[in-house]
Amino acid sequence: MSVSRIVFTSLNYVGWGALDNLLPEVERFSPKKILVVTDPALEKIGLVQRVTDPLAQRGYDVQLYTDVVPEPPLETGEKLVSFTREGKFDLIIGVGGGSAMDLAKLAAVLAVHEGKVADYLNLTGTKKVEKKGLPKILIPTTSGTGSEVTNISVLSLDTTKDVVTHDYLLADVAIVDPQLTVSVPPRVTAATGIDALTHAVEAYVSVNASPTSDGLALQAIRLIARSLRKAVENGADKQARIDMSNGSYLAGLAFFNAGVAGVHALAYPLGGQFHIAHGESNAVLLPYVMGYIRKSCTKRMADILNALGGNSSFLSEEEASYKCVEELERIVRDVGIPRTLGGFNIPESALESLTKDAVQQKRLLARSPLPLLEDDIRTIYQSAFRGVVTEPK
Repeated sequence: MSVSRIVFTSLNYVGWGALDNLLPEVERFSPKKILVVTDPALEKIGLVQRVTDPLAQRGYDVQLYTDVVPEPPLETGEKLVSFTREGKFDLIIGVGGGSAMDLAKLAAVLAVHEGKVADYLNLTGTKKVEKKGLPKILIPTTSGTGSEVTNISVLSLDTTKDVVTHDYLLADVAIVDPQLTVSVPPRVTAATGIDALTHAVEAYVSVNASPTSDGLALQAIRLIARSLRKAVENGADKQARIDMSNGSYLAGLAFFNAGVAGVHALAYPLGGQFHIAHGESNAVLLPYVMGYIRKSCTKRMADILNALGGNSSFLSEEEASYKCVEELERIVRDVGIPRTLGGFNIPESALESLTKDAVQQKRLLARSPLPLLEDDIRTIYQSAFRGVVTEPK
């Protein structure tokens, strides 16, 4: 029997009104100078002020950093790390979606290291993370990325993505308050919601799955399946936002411990080459990857079907696994995300370069229950382009 590695962040607050715990947690670190990393859109709508105003009123020296973009390129990470080193901050707070939180984690850790961010990348870096860095508090404003409970920071390269990963990137405190997600527009709600669903689904079929990650993943799927459509249709639906927030959080814990695999490996090049939002990249590929690997995990896909709200009681595992893929397709369609690569204006001529970049994501591909080689990856991209789920020959 294999030994499971189960890791959680130090302290998590989850639930409606969880942001009330911010000030006591900040006081615990006794900072003199605080850097808040956030998306400029959150400053524009006044949402980040719910974090910064109480801190300023308490007398803290708070500096706002908003040079954050979706799918942040390596250069953005380099700039923020240099800024953090020069600013001599004592505490980093990341507020926003995955991009803001990933950058905040990166800045907190690499601010106390030498060299460039590129030196620490998983695929090509030569330096190792050796110091914990500055304390960090992460506050998500979307329900999807799970960045607040993971140890990776994702950066876009010229044609694909890479990560800096180490347990030192884990948050000291995560504050997950569904109230902060109410203003998220429908398209972002859909994309981040499918991202969270993908985290849970891939964690459940991962070769590194354990009884602990399985429980987290299945409950995440249940919560997301019953609430995502409602949250997209009516962002003010309190219970839907609570369920999505909890589902995203649990999915983050599940995939941090069990890992994601083929969907993410193939999604990274879509973001790198065509700048498609990460959640939408996962969404368009989810049914095709899961359909392709179906035979390697039919029992687990039957379990996923039940968690999605289906019923496998009168079906064989084979039949239930087909139904699972159909339900995943239905969810993507229902929340308004294009179901083919053509729907994102990706030409068929790009499939070969996408394949070449996806093959490099060995860290992710190693967790797939069905080994995905270059020909398999090419076939999946072709399926996603044509809109027809296929299986290995």
